[in-house]
Amino acid sequence: MLTDEVVVRTRDLTMHYGSKVVLDGIDIEVHRGEVVALLGPNGAGKTTTIEILEGLRSPTSGLVEVFGINPLHASIEHRARVGVVLQSWRDHGRWRVREFLHHLSILYAPFRADDATWSVDALLERVGLGDRARSRIASLSGGQRRRLDVAVGLIGQPDLLFLDEPTTGFDPHARREFHELMHELADTRSTAILLTTHDLAEAERLADRILILDGGHIAANGSADDLARSVAGATEVRWRVADDRFVHSTDDATTFVRDLLVGDPGVTDLEVRRSTLEDTYLTMVARAANPTFVEETQ
Repeated sequence: MLTDEVVVRTRDLTMHYGSKVVLDGIDIEVHRGEVVALLGPNGAGKTTTIEILEGLRSPTSGLVEVFGINPLHASIEHRARVGVVLQSWRDHGRWRVREFLHHLSILYAPFRADDATWSVDALLERVGLGDRARSRIASLSGGQRRRLDVAVGLIGQPDLLFLDEPTTGFDPHARREFHELMHELADTRSTAILLTTHDLAEAERLADRILILDGGHIAANGSADDLARSVAGATEVRWRVADDRFVHSTDDATTFVRDLLVGDPGVTDLEVRRSTLEDTYLTMVARAANPTFVEETQ
């Protein structure tokens, strides 16, 4: 459930690698119970941003707070509130799946509430690895290892979860189960979730809010619907009258279609195509790269 509590905050965050400016004064806020997707082309600074928020990298300048504390100086109690699902990690292939998670669970135990609802076995079932509990990690398939990555990120019952390309290698069924689990965490446990992904459909399904990072700046910030509405001609209406076909782009499809049907009862094959997040993303990135960019309209 979304709350007013700010879990992640940056102000004027900058990061330079020598003369290269990777982040140029970005402002981010993430609230408890909110799912935020960080999108952007390769090299946009997504991973750098996440590493700074995780306390793995020191920024050049700017304010960084996670639970009100600079993550570079966070205590172990503070770090125990954060879960991380890395894009890749050294996965201790000789360990068996259950014993590995059980070991991590013991490490987190002093920092978890006594009524924590996930036991190791329950979590394995929840991520779809219940039948592989006694298998060695090295024997898991790529998708199963990714499920284990998710379990590792969740075993500490985090209040904040960082996800880096979390569903790489998932089949459609596993991806759907993962999405349901993320919604459960945000809605019932008020877990804040910040994810990076190249799967724009996944971002649209999961995220309450989307940040598009490009050229070191936040090029866009809003829900998928908000971003689509900010793009001219976001909704395309197609229809046919007798043998003639028509296409029209509009910001208010409901009003346009109502007036169309009232004015011409001969309308057939009516189709309303809402702009996808991919359409919006490509337009936003083009705008950021070229401020004089004008969307092509029909």
